[in-house]
Amino acid sequence: MRCHQIVTLLAGLLLHGSNAAAAAADPVLSEAAQTAIADVDRRSDELKAINHAIWEFAEVGLQEYQSSKLLVSKLRENGFDVRDGVSGMPTAFVASYGSGKPIIGILAEYDALPGMSQKIDAERSPQEEGAAGHACGHSGLGTGALGAALAVKAAMDRNEIKGTIRLYGTPAEETVIGKIYMLLDGQFDDLDICLHWHPATKTGVWAGSSKAVVSVKFTFKGVSAHAAGNPEKGRSALDGVELMNLGVNFMREHVKEDARMHYVITDGGGAPNVVPATATVWYFIRADKHEDVEYYFNWVNDIAKGAALMSRTKLSVQIDTDCHELIVNDPLSELLHQNLVAVGMPTFTDDERAFARRIQQPLIDEFGADFPTAIADEIQPLQESRNPSKGSTDVGDISWYVPTGGIRTTCMAAESPGHSWQNVACIGSSIGEKGTIYAAKVLAVSALDLFQQPGLIKAARADWTERMKGRNYTSLIPKGQKPPAKIR
Repeated sequence: MRCHQIVTLLAGLLLHGSNAAAAAADPVLSEAAQTAIADVDRRSDELKAINHAIWEFAEVGLQEYQSSKLLVSKLRENGFDVRDGVSGMPTAFVASYGSGKPIIGILAEYDALPGMSQKIDAERSPQEEGAAGHACGHSGLGTGALGAALAVKAAMDRNEIKGTIRLYGTPAEETVIGKIYMLLDGQFDDLDICLHWHPATKTGVWAGSSKAVVSVKFTFKGVSAHAAGNPEKGRSALDGVELMNLGVNFMREHVKEDARMHYVITDGGGAPNVVPATATVWYFIRADKHEDVEYYFNWVNDIAKGAALMSRTKLSVQIDTDCHELIVNDPLSELLHQNLVAVGMPTFTDDERAFARRIQQPLIDEFGADFPTAIADEIQPLQESRNPSKGSTDVGDISWYVPTGGIRTTCMAAESPGHSWQNVACIGSSIGEKGTIYAAKVLAVSALDLFQQPGLIKAARADWTERMKGRNYTSLIPKGQKPPAKIR
């Protein structure tokens, strides 16, 4: 073995800690990559503290004031140029370091889910009853993206790497709002590659597509009246909502298998003895292809119009956002998978496995669920990672404009349901911390590979160009519409 190979192996052993075996078996990481990994390790305590702070803030979409402020302050402290409050959203930001091409972007999310407050406990135990919680792990997501961007900067400085690294602070992912309006505002126009990640119950590349979705509110306006004394003088807006929902539920029989339509009545009146003058129902309409979402939206809209005619009410329609399916990218998926392997999975302790088992127990007791393992600690084969997601993400819209690739890392107990209190507990625990730090390393190493190997960007662009043939980006959002000031 040559001397420089021995040095590389020893450096891997020193830098990777629990990942030493992986580094020794496959010493493919460049000097810049090793610098980035060392930077993440050096600031691991700081990253854990940031995750915990955002986890404690637990702010819902478009209200992530403390979370975004914390991320922005860390970026500015480390020499990034930050534009905050972009695209009409106070909690959106774009942070840049370096200059010129290529421009590599990393996405950060930090919104929580309403009603999901939970302690780091293996039993359901809200920190504050009715408050929000990070049931999708976005406290870790924002933290990991920050760690990656800072690590890339450290490697760019030390290794004199040219180009620009950007961290995009994208609010309200849970309602697929932030990235959409930032995209429509041109924030991603000059980007060469976009990288993203998400906390998960397993580790692998995000190499499958997602569902397109439109988020839309239908409001019916009628005439209030005493429901017993003179109901004939009233026109019930709630009748309009209920007739609409009935029509949509009959529609379900005649849509494709991949279609999803779900709704909540956000305003149904104030008292049973008052004919409701206003009522609103909020719909998510999903499908594997955006063109199908457009078709279903028009159908649902016609049903709403019919319900307004039947109830003698007036209808107004508010489209909050319109999200496209994710366009996958094989060269980026292969690069990210390679680096998941090269960096190597973190090691989970017996105590962490025991905690995960206790987290799973309520699901076994209440629903008879079966969990073959406590924590998924292996990297999914790339082929298995190609399965499409049944959920939606506003990352999809970015992928229609720029080659985009992402990963998932184990931050939760194996096979925990999405948006559950179990996930809140795990992302705030050492399990979530390890997955977050692992993601920061993999994203940083992958970004540096793209900076240093122009052929990778060229291959990703060629793959994207081929996949986009015959696709045209259209949006149901009225042209020039500003983002909503709040979700509810």
